[in-house]
Amino acid sequence: MSGHSKWHNIQATKGKADNARGKIFTKIGREIAVAIKFGGADPSTNSKLRELISKAKQNNMPNDNITRSIKKASGELGNVNYEEITYEGYGIGGSALIVKCLTDNKNRTAGDVRHTFDKYGGNLGALGCVSFLFDNKGVLTIEKTDEVKEEELIDICLEADAEDVVNDGGEFEIITTPTKFLSVKEFLEGKGYTFSSTGVMMIPQRTIELSLQQQESFEKLVDALSDLDDVQDVYHNVEIKCDEEE
Repeated sequence: MSGHSKWHNIQATKGKADNARGKIFTKIGREIAVAIKFGGADPSTNSKLRELISKAKQNNMPNDNITRSIKKASGELGNVNYEEITYEGYGIGGSALIVKCLTDNKNRTAGDVRHTFDKYGGNLGALGCVSFLFDNKGVLTIEKTDEVKEEELIDICLEADAEDVVNDGGEFEIITTPTKFLSVKEFLEGKGYTFSSTGVMMIPQRTIELSLQQQESFEKLVDALSDLDDVQDVYHNVEIKCDEEE
């Protein structure tokens, strides 16, 4: 994900581990296939597809690639049955992880995820073992500039039915429910706002800190999980210390 929102550090979706744009595009294409299967290929009537097109553009996916993904999903991928599967587990230092997958082979995916947890010092847990520590929210990030007035933004977000506006250093974070995410985003875009990052994600209710040595080990686990072909998103509750903060 682009932008510098702290929640997009928590949402470890193909950051360091996925330098190849093609891999990101493949994962978005898979999401588009699922969205089209359940909602059709018309973004004007399929809000999930509309959201994914926005996500694709935010990740610098060319329009031609987006169009091809939609056509491909409408045709030859129509017989591929992708399933959404969520895994939960533990990492070093009491860290909690949620791994969201799209797969056409549950046994393969389960084996890959379990092996990765084991290899990097984590433990795959039962469904529900850590999800109660997270809330599912929409997050829209707007960078602070002279043109963005906080009071005006708050008023507009209230009108759009957002849940909260957080003043977080160099940016504003607008928090929404998952069902209101797209309508709030489109309302703000209609008012002329642009975003440095957007997404619906699992936000930890509280974050934990690890030692630098623990963090290095933890990030290897996150990167390895994120690099699995069937993994779409990895969420965790670790407050990542950036290099400049060390």
